[in-house]
Amino acid sequence: MGSDEDAVIGRRGSRPKGVARRQEILDRAIEVFRERGASGTSLRKIAESIGVSHAALLHYFDSREQLLVAVYAHAEQLHEDPPELRPGIDTMVHAAKRNVGIPGLVTLYSTLLAASLESEEGVGRDFFMARFDGLRETMTESLRQQQSEGAVRDDVPAEHLAALLIAASDGLQIQWLLDPAVGLESTLRTLGALLRPPA
Repeated sequence: MGSDEDAVIGRRGSRPKGVARRQEILDRAIEVFRERGASGTSLRKIAESIGVSHAALLHYFDSREQLLVAVYAHAEQLHEDPPELRPGIDTMVHAAKRNVGIPGLVTLYSTLLAASLESEEGVGRDFFMARFDGLRETMTESLRQQQSEGAVRDDVPAEHLAALLIAASDGLQIQWLLDPAVGLESTLRTLGALLRPPA
């Protein structure tokens, strides 16, 4: 499934065949990066590993960073949360369960996020700023609703809870990458228990 979000990263292609080719490249790259990520891999090596020419990648993407951000954005769009899950702890736990099976993409996310902090502009920085803004906004709205229903404690501002949930999820992912014994799902469930109103 393509998306407007990943279509703006690089060039989409001017004809249906070009659009399909770009998506095929992103789909192949996701499969290659699923297990091992793309750390230290040149654009030429990425092209080789996914079975396309270096020129084909350059037709759609101006740089390695642009390609990798597009790959991550595309992967994220392919794994949308089930509609019955409300933004908040439920979606964080669902993402943690999924991420255990795709360590390479988690590594790619963490690497791209760290790299985006090294400059004041660039495709990575723009992507992550927009991503975090959107996540905080969506979660804050959902958590406010859950507070009004009595499902989440209301003595803390919803926007603070949203930012803390995102920070906890990202921080736990880094710990898990370093030590797979760290319980991503179980620790997030513990955080969820702390968010419930006192009995």
